[in-house]
Amino acid sequence: MKAIQIHAIGDFDVVQEVELPVPVPQAGQVLVKIAAIGVNYIENYYRDGRYPAKLPFTLGMEASGTVAEVGKGVTGFAPGDRVVSAAVMGAYAEYALVPAAQLVHVPQALGLQQAAAVFLQGLTAHYLARSTFALQPGHVALVHAAAGGVGLLLTQMASQCGARVIATVSTQAKAELARAAGADEVILYTETDFVAATRELTGGRGVDVVYDSVGKTTFAGSMDCLRPRGMLALYGASSGAVPPFDPILLNTKGSLFLTRPTLAHYVQTREELEWRAGEVLQSVAGNKLALRMEHSYPLADARQALMDIASRRTTGKLLLLP
Repeated sequence: MKAIQIHAIGDFDVVQEVELPVPVPQAGQVLVKIAAIGVNYIENYYRDGRYPAKLPFTLGMEASGTVAEVGKGVTGFAPGDRVVSAAVMGAYAEYALVPAAQLVHVPQALGLQQAAAVFLQGLTAHYLARSTFALQPGHVALVHAAAGGVGLLLTQMASQCGARVIATVSTQAKAELARAAGADEVILYTETDFVAATRELTGGRGVDVVYDSVGKTTFAGSMDCLRPRGMLALYGASSGAVPPFDPILLNTKGSLFLTRPTLAHYVQTREELEWRAGEVLQSVAGNKLALRMEHSYPLADARQALMDIASRRTTGKLLLLP
């Protein structure tokens, strides 16, 4: 089978297509014939060494497809079932193994490409809006990168929770996408100081929560946008890692809360995974959650997809198709 691996840490040229044997499911595992693969920022973190990986390493963690074979002890899944997961072991491939405990069925009303496009980012948006800081009517949220994959979903969910959403984007075109997703106000951070604009929009009070996937270039400003005892949910670092800082800064900025959440800690039980996945997938199937899927690539073009997502020139979800 074809797969996309890195054999060294480095620039985009380390991303290579290789031939590998089709894996065999062990106890508790399911072999999935991949139909669509979600491209995520985290794949570049493995490529450039920000996240450690044992080399050679097959990229990817999010994919949909059909069950090809089940390992010993697996129940609830059978060959031919339509499935999706954000815990695929090497999703950039024609076949991949998935722990059965991290696999869910795709509703019949939903296409496999849609399932792959929404799963990881949809679950991320869900835990941010529903659990990390559980949004309620009256809350004010600042969403950075609001026209990105998670950003568009998070903006929709936040709006549906009754929160007032202030979005930051880089261009007028992305501003229109954020507004269409439910943002009440949009700040073009390339033209306006987002801290000053946020303070003005909130009458000087600040927002209840900042959802920040950008990291290095926005982190300090994000803290300055918060009300006293507000929360900064730092869930990504597309501009680079946040520099070390003295936690006393949280005190001087208003007794702020800072969290660096990750999906694994919000789907620790089967019940929680099924709750989040069910709400996200059914919302897309029922047209309550809109997807933006304008970029898809053949598996062989994975390097270009990773370059495009790193450039932040794209909007919505990027897919690889084996």
